[in-house]
Amino acid sequence: MTDEKTSILLSNVSIEGEVVEKDKIIIDAKINGDVKAEDVITHSKSNISGNIKSKFASLGGKLKGNVNSEKIYIKKTADIEGVLNQKTLSIQEGAQLKIKSETSK
Repeated sequence: MTDEKTSILLSNVSIEGEVVEKDKIIIDAKINGDVKAEDVITHSKSNISGNIKSKFASLGGKLKGNVNSEKIYIKKTADIEGVLNQKTLSIQEGAQLKIKSETSK
């Protein structure tokens, strides 16, 4: 049995300020601030103005900010503007991107 916990922010939630989760967070909410977690998953209704720092990021919503993650997966519903810094990056066809990508070792 694992001790990993998952936090879920639904589309009717709006947050001003930094969001920190030790394990996994699923976001379909509006956040004006940075997000830090082990795993960050955003859905199509999410709207984040801030930076994301995680080991794994799966992005499917609107993001205006930078992402620093080992693995970044961008879904076709994503609308991203910012700098991506990652070891591995995969992008589904159809995503709207205005990005600069930097691969780290």
